[in-house]
This record gives sequence, C-alpha cells and structure tokens, in this order.
Amino acid sequence: MNAPTFILVRPQMGENIGGAARAMLNFGLDRMRIVDPRDGWPNSRAVAMASGAGRVLDQAGLFPDVKAAIADFDYVFATTARSRELTKPILSPERAMEVSKGLIAGGKKVAVLFGPERAGLENSDVVLANAIISVPVNPEFASLNLSQCALLLGYEWRRQTEIVAPEVMEFARTEFASRVEIEKLGDHYEERLGAAGFFYPEPKVEGMKLSLRNMWARLNLTRAEVQTFHGMLRQVAWKLKQGDE
Repeated sequence: MNAPTFILVRPQMGENIGGAARAMLNFGLDRMRIVDPRDGWPNSRAVAMASGAGRVLDQAGLFPDVKAAIADFDYVFATTARSRELTKPILSPERAMEVSKGLIAGGKKVAVLFGPERAGLENSDVVLANAIISVPVNPEFASLNLSQCALLLGYEWRRQTEIVAPEVMEFARTEFASRVEIEKLGDHYEERLGAAGFFYPEPKVEGMKLSLRNMWARLNLTRAEVQTFHGMLRQVAWKLKQGDE
C-alpha cells in the first residue's frame, strides 16, 4: 500500500532532517518533501544523520513554500501541540493514521506537515490543512523534536491493520477538490468580498481572510461543491450588476 508523505516545513537543522528520514524508514515510509530548509539543500549533516536511510533523502522533493508542496494532495494533516485559534478537527496520531490508511486505500494522496524546530507551524501553514494531529504530551513541556514526531507518526502508521472503519472507507471514496481548486475558490471569494467592502476595518482584514481560508480547507469540499460555491457567487454578482443597470 502507498503511504503518507511527510513534509518538513522550514526545517532548521540538517541533523533533524536526517533523523526524520531514519525514523520514517524504520516504519516503511520513504516519501519526504522539504520546504525552504534554513541551511539549504542538499545538506551533508542530514545525510550523515540518516545513515542507512539515505535513499529517503535522495528522492526527497524540495519546494519553496507549503502551497506548492501540498498542491497535489487530497488530504493534509498539520502536526501541532498548541491551540492556533483555528477551528479544525483535532485527531490523535492513532486516529489520524487510521483515517490516512482509509483514504489511501481509496486512492487518495495524504500528507503530514511538520513544523520547524524552534516554533512549529505558523497559522498560515495550519490554515492550509484539513485537520490537526495533536499528541497528548505533558502540557508543561509540549515540544517534540522533529525526528521524534516523525517516529511517532511512523509507528502509528505501521501498526494500523488492513481493516479500517466503514465510515473511513466511505469518506475515502469522496471526490475531493484539489488544493489548487480550493485556493482558487478562496481567491474568488476574497476578490468579490473585497469589492463589496466586506473586509473592514483594516486591522482585522488579515485575520478575516485567514478565517475564510481556514473554513474552505476544513470543509473537505468535493469538486462539485466547489463549483456550486463559484456558481452561487457568480449568480449573486450578475444579479447585482443587472440591478445597477
């Protein structure tokens, strides 16, 4: 069976990239993508730390930003231990990998985002994901090393059986809209709402747009639903234009 792709977002240390690759291969995962690594790529320290898992690094894809890295995925998880003030489903590692297995069995592509070592994923990263993976760690010391987090998710992936819950399989058969289609839907609404004066006052505009983007990602829209939303907005705009004339 295919497996989730682990995406390391702005990793800071080559050693942690290599450690993550090693943890992944321990549990049969070999698909890695790297977004804007601080120390450039390729990285000799990552290779040294990966040891026998060098092939994970050899075929790792390098991307300039998160949007580009997740563009071809159907479902994306974001790993974070902190509340981001974004309303999204929050799953345990076990449940997330169970859902992943069902989605992949249904022919879908799944990715997991891991944030940089210092502060983790930013809101602008998390907003692009469908759901959050949160580990029940000590609240007084919630920080996990990048390779530790990769190891934990890899272990949960490996231990999942071939039998998945029926509702997960039904979910997997859904024809999701692509990441690009969701992004263009968000662009369409921002454009029309901006023209209508919706984004006001100025200090709240960025947060309002972030909330809307989060909503589109969280809804897990199908392609038909995306087209319906576009059609609704176009019809409203057309009707208003007719009224002006």
